[in-house]
Amino acid sequence: MRRTFLLLALMVIGGCIEGDYTIYDLHPPEIIEIEVPVEVPVEVPVEVIVEVEVPVEVPGEGGDVWVDSFDQPYTIDGIDIVWLIDHSCSMNSHAQSVVDGIEEMMLALPPSGWRLGITTTAWQNAGQTAEFPLVPGDTVQDAWDAYNNTGNYGLEAGFDALYAYLVENSYNQSWLRPDAGLLVVFVSDEEEQSSRDFTNTSGGLLDFINWYGNQRPSVFLASIVNLPTAQSECGGNIHANYVGQRYIDATNAFGGVVVDICSEDWAPGVQAATTQVEPYEEWELTFVPIEDTLIVFIDSVEMSDLDWAYNSLTTAVEFLVIPPEGSHVEIGYVIDHEAGDDDDSAGDDDDSAGS
Repeated sequence: MRRTFLLLALMVIGGCIEGDYTIYDLHPPEIIEIEVPVEVPVEVPVEVIVEVEVPVEVPGEGGDVWVDSFDQPYTIDGIDIVWLIDHSCSMNSHAQSVVDGIEEMMLALPPSGWRLGITTTAWQNAGQTAEFPLVPGDTVQDAWDAYNNTGNYGLEAGFDALYAYLVENSYNQSWLRPDAGLLVVFVSDEEEQSSRDFTNTSGGLLDFINWYGNQRPSVFLASIVNLPTAQSECGGNIHANYVGQRYIDATNAFGGVVVDICSEDWAPGVQAATTQVEPYEEWELTFVPIEDTLIVFIDSVEMSDLDWAYNSLTTAVEFLVIPPEGSHVEIGYVIDHEAGDDDDSAGDDDDSAGS
């Protein structure tokens, strides 16, 4: 028994003396990388533009708001005027009316700052004339002399003639002023027939309008011509060849004044043509305003109420400080409906809204 125990003890001790053991795999482990998409919430700043209606407080009672506006013309530094007159034989009967019209314009113009040249609707005359323009202080006799010295070509080509007068005539460069306003008046009893600088087509008409509109910062146009039969004061049928439609279309493109050549009195039309070139010192409002709501802006900047006044008799804003040339003027107000409709163009005096 002692031998057996000793042998077992030696075996146990012998196992402990040899130490720990490790199991090794003949095939080492393989590492596999796998991409797994994971959604992670991230806060991203985003700029959002939100339009918000901001109420604007208007003094006085609420109601319909109206804005009248206009652009102050570039005529504070003066106005150059050119009358282009058809000198064909058929115009002889209108000679007195032409000079009367020129005189009427001279009387309606301001006492200084204007120059008025006269030529014909023939480019041959317009490009060669060397007459100093009429100026403040000249008389109707001076107008007659200028009219008689315009030349004898009877061509009805007003667009070509104006180009020759403004661009090709070297003498005129001595008195024409690039910084002044420009008013052109066409006078003819026949249709416009240019073919040299501007073709006698709708495209040629558009070319003239574009060209003339770029001659000065402020340009104006008026025409004294034959109107279509339905509008004419001549009586009888007006042949299309005698209707100054191209002159009319060009004038309308600039918001100008058209006068019937057969009218017995050109004065109202000439005066209206003259008025359009003068700087606005007042502006008649479209509607009667609630006076407390009136506000005036010049180029989006509010004008001091010390610089303007409202005239209730004329329904006009009068400028105590004249807005500068080229400025955009806006006059806002709430319409006073209780004041009634002052427009009696319908031929009655009823200011009520009903019929």
